Amino acid sequence: MKKIKRSIITKYINDYKINRKLKKTYLPKAGDVAVFKVLSIGKHKALQGVNGNNSYIFPGDLILATFGTRYASNQFEGYLPEKYYSRYQILGQGGVIGILKSMHAKYEDIGPTEVQLIGYAVDNNNQVINTKFYQDKPEKFNPFKKRDYTVYLSLGASMDSGKTTTAAYLSRAFKQQRKKVAFIKLTGTVYAKDCSFVRDCGADKAIDFSYCGYPSTYLCDTNDLLNLFESLLRKIEPEKPDVVIIEIADGLLQRETKNLLNYKPFMQIIDNTILSCADSLSVKSGIEFLKNVGKKPILLSGLFTASPLMIEETKQITNIPIFTLEDFMNKRQFNQVFSNIPEMQKLAVNDL
Repeated sequence: MKKIKRSIITKYINDYKINRKLKKTYLPKAGDVAVFKVLSIGKHKALQGVNGNNSYIFPGDLILATFGTRYASNQFEGYLPEKYYSRYQILGQGGVIGILKSMHAKYEDIGPTEVQLIGYAVDNNNQVINTKFYQDKPEKFNPFKKRDYTVYLSLGASMDSGKTTTAAYLSRAFKQQRKKVAFIKLTGTVYAKDCSFVRDCGADKAIDFSYCGYPSTYLCDTNDLLNLFESLLRKIEPEKPDVVIIEIADGLLQRETKNLLNYKPFMQIIDNTILSCADSLSVKSGIEFLKNVGKKPILLSGLFTASPLMIEETKQITNIPIFTLEDFMNKRQFNQVFSNIPEMQKLAVNDL
């Protein structure tokens, strides 16, 4: 058999056999590992390999990936198959395969990359290998645990609003204050770019849900997400961080984001919230949304800060501080806001 190109979500899967007999009878779960043959190239021309580098793929290539789901309003919506299909689609470059339901109009002329299921990866007991907690056991969420660090939640009003960039520059700003910083991306679809970017900005530790083997978190129930959250905290706590920055993906109205924000025991762990937005109107709606869950932001940032006009529009509706990327690097301005958090929280509560 030709060389199999492995995706990053399968980085811990080294010992397996290929069972071809199961492919038409077994219904996969999220995280189930399988070997696929590339049939045609569409949106995804490469997989992210186990070392984080792009591994370009071509028709006829064999790849090791997992079944999973995806929610990405600017890209793909996809689900686990409910029966055997002759063709599946690559939903995410980190190695997520499923059945495409919808895609953003910008990809209609390109379409998805399509693959054929060759067989499932099984262990010595002929059990299909699943990446979720493949090497670990999940921790049970404990909202009462004493945590010796400050938790910041980086949220975006929508997908691609700038929340990862905000989290990364926040990390860099705290490093300038000689703080030890950890970053956790709690929800989304596996792709190592975000963690790499935050790490390059100075975070001492940057991990996401895929470190516990989740190809994506779309359609996870809230209890699973909370246990995943606790498990990720367990991974960063040996670093003894002063600050932990949490990112939740895909916008305030996304299913898992909305569920977490409305779950009080989770929000009680969050000390401060920062909101990133693509435009000035979404700032207004985002503040109102977060006000309803009791965590109005102490700071605003995101794509809208690239426009001086949008910044001025936003200043007309709120007194919450607005940071451009340059502002995060301004030590005096950063200290002025972040050394005065209680006053900022009062401002956020009374604003709008």
